[in-house]
Amino acid sequence: MEEKEILLGKTPSEIQEVIDQLGLPKFTGKQLIDWIYKKHVASFDAMSNLSRKSRELLAEQFEVGLFAPLKEQVSKDGTKKYLFPAGERTVEAAYIPDKERATLCVSTQVGCQMDCLFCATGKQGFEKNLSAAEIVNQILSLPEFDTLTNIVFMGMGEPLNNYDNLMRSLDILTQEWALGWSPTRITVSTCGVIPNLKRFLAESKCNLAISMHSPFHDERLKIMPIEKNYPIKEVIHLVKQHDWHGQRRLSFEYIIFKDLNDTKDHIKEMARLLGSLRCRVNLIRYHAVPGIPLKSPDNTTMTYFRDALNDKGIIATIRASRGQDIDAACGLLSTKTS
Repeated sequence: MEEKEILLGKTPSEIQEVIDQLGLPKFTGKQLIDWIYKKHVASFDAMSNLSRKSRELLAEQFEVGLFAPLKEQVSKDGTKKYLFPAGERTVEAAYIPDKERATLCVSTQVGCQMDCLFCATGKQGFEKNLSAAEIVNQILSLPEFDTLTNIVFMGMGEPLNNYDNLMRSLDILTQEWALGWSPTRITVSTCGVIPNLKRFLAESKCNLAISMHSPFHDERLKIMPIEKNYPIKEVIHLVKQHDWHGQRRLSFEYIIFKDLNDTKDHIKEMARLLGSLRCRVNLIRYHAVPGIPLKSPDNTTMTYFRDALNDKGIIATIRASRGQDIDAACGLLSTKTS
């Protein structure tokens, strides 16, 4: 059987083309957009203000593209990890409630091409880019959607390696015809893919998080192969050209590994590289991945590192580890089964 085309992820003009192609009344396009993006309805049958003929014609050739999670895991700290369908594969997203804030960690790829030493997703290898529909489905089909305050593109994959689908997803999240969210509620994380980072800075107003993990070239190269082509110094040079004095926020992610990147020299070099750049450093405790010879730091090291950066004028905070018992914490997402 021929696979049906999915409407989720399409823009108003693209949906209108579908309506014109089927010979349906023009106002049907606006109705479809409302049902999909505003009401999150997963079937044409439930679109009550469409005629029966319209619903039948649409169902013959198209599918809405909203699919409920296949599996849910709940952590003792309240974090939830959902397994979503992604064509013939699956992808994970993590829902993190915290008092008045609720964040969804979204994936952009099945697996990842970056192969960072410390990350379970990288150990899975790269399988495919997610379509805009598969990315947005993680958000619209989330059972807790109505509670969401923030979305972070920090799940499986390198978002800037799936640039076109990322940007289409961000449009759906921020345009008034769809979700209408403020870009300041959304953060995109990257290892530093410089060509697409340049585009992202120019074409989006969403927040940016850069994975640093070491300020030293040789050391970062050992744990992050991307350092070979896009050194962290060049990434920082690029973001320094951007004006960060508006509402848009810049942060650097820094996973601390015991006896590797946790010394006074690291603090000194980070302060030198970042200088007066208006940013924040998020310190993250390493979460052990089986077979990887890296160790987690103790609380004293985490606190020392934070306070030392603050003393040098770099705003630094320690990110609470959430969902570690269900492999939902930073670096642990993976759908690899063997």
